[in-house]
Amino acid sequence: MATRLILDTDIGTDVDDCLALAFVLGSPEFRLEGVTCVYGDVALRARMVSKLLRLAGRPDVPVMLGSSQTLLGVRPIFWPGHEGVGLLDADDEALAPAPEHAVDYLVRTVMESPGQVHLLAIGPLTNVALAFRREPRLAERLAHLTVMGGALRGRDALALPFAEHNFKCDPEAAHVVLAAGAPTTLVPLDVTTRVEIRRDAVTRLREAGTPFHDAVARQVELYPRFAQTGSTLLHDPLAAALIVRPELAETVAVRVEVETHGRLAAGASLMRTPTAEETATARVALGVDAAAAERFVAERLAAPLAAAG
Repeated sequence: MATRLILDTDIGTDVDDCLALAFVLGSPEFRLEGVTCVYGDVALRARMVSKLLRLAGRPDVPVMLGSSQTLLGVRPIFWPGHEGVGLLDADDEALAPAPEHAVDYLVRTVMESPGQVHLLAIGPLTNVALAFRREPRLAERLAHLTVMGGALRGRDALALPFAEHNFKCDPEAAHVVLAAGAPTTLVPLDVTTRVEIRRDAVTRLREAGTPFHDAVARQVELYPRFAQTGSTLLHDPLAAALIVRPELAETVAVRVEVETHGRLAAGASLMRTPTAEETATARVALGVDAAAAERFVAERLAAPLAAAG
């Protein structure tokens, strides 16, 4: 039976959100229930999702606007300005989101189907935190929560930033989510920075020969990191891939806490071995078969699109 999935995304800032959506649409293991947008210009993000869904022949999937601000509203919004370039045009201004707010949708959908809905969160965790605050029973009703975020920064990963982008953008939301008690898998920078998409995989995307695959390929090619180096990291698609093939990663049960203060480390994820008093809050991916993960993601990105569920 296909996994019922809600995707919560800040699509547009990094191309990996676009690739995660393409991975989900190319994977028959998923039944995409809806997409919720978070952080910054959520209306633009929603138009990006709606455009891609229409190109994929999936206008049936609802797209909801979520929180444009952070949980406390005290942190500046990171906005590079390239969001939507190469995908949206003037006609796409008419692409309207569903009327329901993302947080209301998350709460309603999960509570109506307890134990059946998997949430994949690949942006700042504001929408998810607001949903947990709105309905305290939500954490126990989720089938599972997969989050792309955080960083352990072990001795072989000291080049990583103190705080990963999604957690850094809204540390308070990340704290709320990881303390909520939902069954959670965390996919941090320690593994996502080992997995890339390169020019040969983008060529495979174009060879699929559909307007959707062409649009995704163009988004990759226009992304600044890819345009400069010929490759970019598969942060969010790896998180999606581990739902389908968890054996690609080694996960460890740990206690994760998020730093919400500090001049240098706001948003840092602090991980340690759980104890009887301070139990594990997530299973964290700390090892990955990078070559196999890259092959799997590239295969699904270029695959025929999964039919509507």
